[in-house]
Amino acid sequence: MFPIRDHNPSERTPYVTTGLIFLNLVLFLVTMPWAGGQVGLWDRLALYPVAIMHGEWLWGLVTHMFLHAGIMHIAGNMLFLWVFGDNLEDQMGHAGFLVFYLACGLAAAAGQIAAEPMSGIPMVGASGAIAGVMGGYLLMFPRARVDVIAIIIVIIRRFTIPAWVLLLAWFGLQLLSTASMADDGVAYIAHAAGFVAGIVLAVPLFLRRGGPAFWRRTQGRPPHAPIDYPPSRIPPVRR
Repeated sequence: MFPIRDHNPSERTPYVTTGLIFLNLVLFLVTMPWAGGQVGLWDRLALYPVAIMHGEWLWGLVTHMFLHAGIMHIAGNMLFLWVFGDNLEDQMGHAGFLVFYLACGLAAAAGQIAAEPMSGIPMVGASGAIAGVMGGYLLMFPRARVDVIAIIIVIIRRFTIPAWVLLLAWFGLQLLSTASMADDGVAYIAHAAGFVAGIVLAVPLFLRRGGPAFWRRTQGRPPHAPIDYPPSRIPPVRR
């Protein structure tokens, strides 16, 4: 199950969101061996908690956010960034959103390092920073309508739910996976830390917009009119 769009896309061009997606794609191709990329560069730019604890390879705190381990990894991350990034960028401004994104990524890395400070396993991916974007989106636009695609074996269906349902379900899954100590190579602690950081870092913006009054004024959605999408070939879930 994954989101494909919200119903209030930004009215302004999300240059930073688009630029981040482009940079991630470029570095993915540059570091993937099947694309002629350099695996050594991937190794060098990944984040190693044990190295950070010894004050070495500190650049990995930032560069790991732009590396990915496979096609599904980067495809999922960039989809979530595309769906949830534009409206936050619209509210924060281009520079503000970039600082917010990087800060969430650093917070996610800090959470993972605190949990496993002596780990030598490389950590890569934009997931922590994008989790922060999702947290900020939850605070600002909890009732935004999001179209979600569900795939059950060979059955594909589309349905629309409030953003808070999707985002809290996603966050709950990260907490559950962390509690169960799932050993599948996913940095669930980083996801959870990034999500919480996104909420906290978006609070000043939320308060400047009026706090709960902003929700009442916008009905918990991005503050511009929704658009009517053309009919989709993907059948909706019926009541």
